[in-house]
Amino acid sequence: MELRVLTEPQQGATYYQQLAMAQLAEQCGFTGYFRTDHLQREGNADGLPGPTDAWITLAGLARETSRIRLGTLMTCSTFRNPGHLALMVAQVDAMSGGRVELGLGAGSFAGEHHALDIPLASARERFQRLEEQLALITGLWTACPGEPYSFHGQYHVVHDYPALVRPVQSPHPPILVGGQGRKRTPALAARFAAEYNTDGVSPAECAEAYDRVGSACEEIGRDPADMTFSAVVTLCCGTGSAEIAQRKKAIAAKSGGDFDGHVDNGATGTPAQVAEHLHAFKEAGADRVYLQLFDLTDLDHLRLVAEEVLPQLS
Repeated sequence: MELRVLTEPQQGATYYQQLAMAQLAEQCGFTGYFRTDHLQREGNADGLPGPTDAWITLAGLARETSRIRLGTLMTCSTFRNPGHLALMVAQVDAMSGGRVELGLGAGSFAGEHHALDIPLASARERFQRLEEQLALITGLWTACPGEPYSFHGQYHVVHDYPALVRPVQSPHPPILVGGQGRKRTPALAARFAAEYNTDGVSPAECAEAYDRVGSACEEIGRDPADMTFSAVVTLCCGTGSAEIAQRKKAIAAKSGGDFDGHVDNGATGTPAQVAEHLHAFKEAGADRVYLQLFDLTDLDHLRLVAEEVLPQLS
């Protein structure tokens, strides 16, 4: 099973702290460094230093790393015009030499939208907009060069735009879709995604969600084996009870105090216990796990997992 790193910089992290974590993840053999896309802290964490923009950060990391995959879980679809987002992602893909992946979600955190006066529609409308954005972005990336590209949706329109938005990866960077929706989410994943992701749920719930996405693939004639299935799992690993307790305290501070909410289905304990828990996700059908890290100053946390957990899952 493949292990990647997922960070939550909106809870307080500089660009350089993210850079140090990404470079260490690459050195240690993790296959991806991903980050969330939020403009404000969640919960009662102090949120300092911060915030940082996801795609500006990834552009910097693209030039400071050489092998590790880079992306978002998830880019918030309400923050950026989808045509402009397609151009941004394509450019970062080129800057990385073809290592970028786009996770795109409907958005959910009302607080940051209200604070920055960003419109937040109903959940139903956001998912309708998300479907259009996925179609528009992939359309721009794959349109025939030299011909104008147009898109006419209910919410988004492109008028005869030159088909010049070209990522390095062909036909385009992998798209990730996630969430626990029972109908619309599986349908979107089956239609657009290379990877389907679950976040904060048990291995049993993952297996059920993967089955729903597999069925949605079959309904449109797609082989479910073409889909990568992944899960986000909060990490809290230590060599003994004192180190584990120290990291629990740090995670609680950075996650806004709701540590229990993050670790109910997280990987907490010694390296052997963490490996056992991650193996349960593998048994549930996960091809890939994103280890969710809140404290980006604790590089020893990642080193410990690289040395004592990663070899057990290779």
